[in-house]
Amino acid sequence: MMSLKLIQILQIIVSVLLMLAILFQGRGAGLGGVFGGSGAVYRTKRGAEKTLFWASIILATCFIGLGILSIILYQ
Repeated sequence: MMSLKLIQILQIIVSVLLMLAILFQGRGAGLGGVFGGSGAVYRTKRGAEKTLFWASIILATCFIGLGILSIILYQ
């Protein structure tokens, strides 16, 4: 059985990795369309951008899973 400290440490590690994955992603065309930028261009995610995108989804799922596991096991 996993100890509470191990789950907490894993949750901290996953949260830091999730923050880094989100911060390293590209900004996109959020404000570009407001100022007449190329907001109408559709482009797909490739390479490192795609890897960071999927990593953020996986890390978010792991973070939520660890939180639920923590609640279930140690209520």
